Amino acid sequence: MIRELQPETVIWNDGGDRGDLRWVGTEAGNVGETNWSLLYKTGDTSYPMLHYGLENGDAWVPAETNTSIRPGWFYHETENEHVKSLSKLMDTYYKSVGRNSTLLLNFPIAPNGRIHPNDSLRGIAFSNMIKKVFECNLVKNSCVKASNVRGNSPMYQADNVIDDDESTYWSTDDDISTGSLTFDFDKPTSFNRFLVEENIKLGQRVKKFSIEACVDGKWLALTDELAGNGDGLTTIGHRRIVCFPTVTATALRFNVDDSKASPVISKVGVFLAPELTPDIPDSGEKRSSALRIFFSSPTQMLIELDKAQKLTAFRYEPPQNSKSGTITHYALYSSTDWTNWTELASGEFSNIVNNPIWQTIKFDPVDARIIKFDAIRLYEGDRMAYSDIELVGET
Repeated sequence: MIRELQPETVIWNDGGDRGDLRWVGTEAGNVGETNWSLLYKTGDTSYPMLHYGLENGDAWVPAETNTSIRPGWFYHETENEHVKSLSKLMDTYYKSVGRNSTLLLNFPIAPNGRIHPNDSLRGIAFSNMIKKVFECNLVKNSCVKASNVRGNSPMYQADNVIDDDESTYWSTDDDISTGSLTFDFDKPTSFNRFLVEENIKLGQRVKKFSIEACVDGKWLALTDELAGNGDGLTTIGHRRIVCFPTVTATALRFNVDDSKASPVISKVGVFLAPELTPDIPDSGEKRSSALRIFFSSPTQMLIELDKAQKLTAFRYEPPQNSKSGTITHYALYSSTDWTNWTELASGEFSNIVNNPIWQTIKFDPVDARIIKFDAIRLYEGDRMAYSDIELVGET
């Protein structure tokens, strides 16, 4: 019925009848470093299929990464001060849009029918930072040299490869699967972001690429610092953004090392992203875990305070880049003297694996100087892991 009445509608479904977009298997705000826009037309979809796609799938089903700007999907007044920071939002952008995915960012609606100012101001700061990072393409007017392994037929038109008009691209008729493009700078130039796009009207082709920077006359390989395994430089698709520590170089070289068919590159960009600091308006740049945390065992965390404080809640943010170490069942204790312990709470974090957001454990006000957090059960792995921890005091 949808296809008949609204043929241009985009359907989000990865179940039996395949839709136009797929879920990425997590609500943490990231998709796989390798991300093919393909699935099989029919059949069940496992987590790896959702998160990484299928290189040889027969249906075009790009990934849509969904997450919330707050710890949860719905509005809670207690979360007004826990809107995701600019650093976290930019990390989400690089791990979704920067990995051949679209991003669906949820803004919960407050009881007055509006988006809370903390959320909207953070969203504006997020939008402004994206514009700031990508406003100046450092290779837009640089000298470009193109080559490949088959004669002189480049995989892109050197004069147009850095044009802002993404319709300007050029592909060789030769059946090549590798090639390179070198950008020479007029002077040593600092950068920390690399962007590349394929012309996906002709499909997703690149299987592996690499980038190198010429520093003091030597070519140094650059890797994605956000990658969990390897260098992270595999698929490209609609857009691939590579993040690395700032490097100062006289040239940059982009290589396609393996491709399913002749690669067709529509855009390349090199950028210097500003540092994210607390003085950026409405950035929320803070980390709550200024706590002394240590582990008495792989599944037990201890937090020591300078002095006893009256606490009312414990908050746990699970790891964001891996499911390993995620705590599904817990027990929480407090003490003032390291000898006598009081159980504050125990239970299960519901749906934490698919939705790894902040988890809040509330309890009756208690004077505590030491908190003991036991992982009764882990989703996988044998060592508890966390992204952040917070203790909430009585107000």
